[in-house]
Amino acid sequence: MTHVYIVRCNFIAPDKEQAWNAWYSGPKIRQMLAQPYFLSCQRFRRAAGTGRDYLALWTVESPEALKTAQYVSQWGFADWAPYVTAWSRDLFDGGARPFRDFAVLRDGALAAVSFEGMNADEANAARARIAEPEMMWLPVIGLDRHTPVIGLRPLHGNAAPPEDSPDPAQRTIYRPITDFRTPR
Repeated sequence: MTHVYIVRCNFIAPDKEQAWNAWYSGPKIRQMLAQPYFLSCQRFRRAAGTGRDYLALWTVESPEALKTAQYVSQWGFADWAPYVTAWSRDLFDGGARPFRDFAVLRDGALAAVSFEGMNADEANAARARIAEPEMMWLPVIGLDRHTPVIGLRPLHGNAAPPEDSPDPAQRTIYRPITDFRTPR
C-alpha cells in the first residue's frame, strides 16, 4: 500500500525564493529520502489554476514514516519557516497503486483537484461532478486534513489550463521543478 504525503505552501520572499528552492530541492529532499519508510519525492510549482504555489509530493510505505524520531527531529522548513505561508501537510491513502504511478515527467505536469474547507460529503458531491476518468482520487487519512480528498493526474506534454467550473473545487496545474527522486 502506498501513502501520499503532500506539502503545499506559498513563499513570500521573492529575493530568497531561488535559494529556498535550491535548499528544498537539494539537501531537504536528500535528508527526507534518507528517513525510514520514505519512497520518493517530487516538487512542483503552480503553472495555472487556483491553489498554493508549491506542492511537494512524497510517497511513503506507512503512516509511521511521519512518526519516526528521525522525521520528527528534522520536520519543517528550518530557517525558511518565516517565509512559508499557507502551509499544509496532508497524508492520503494511495491504495494499491505503486509509488511510481505518482511520477511526472520533467516536461509533463500534475493536475490536482482539492476541496479546501469542505466536509467529506460536500467534497464527494463536488467530485462526482468532475468528469476526469483518469484522475486518481485519494482520501485524506491524516495530518492537517485540509481537503477530505485530493485528485491527482500526471499529464504528459503541454497541459491545458484547468477549466472553470461552477463547483468550489480548487483546480491546479503544477509543473515539475525537480525530477522524481527515490532513495539511493
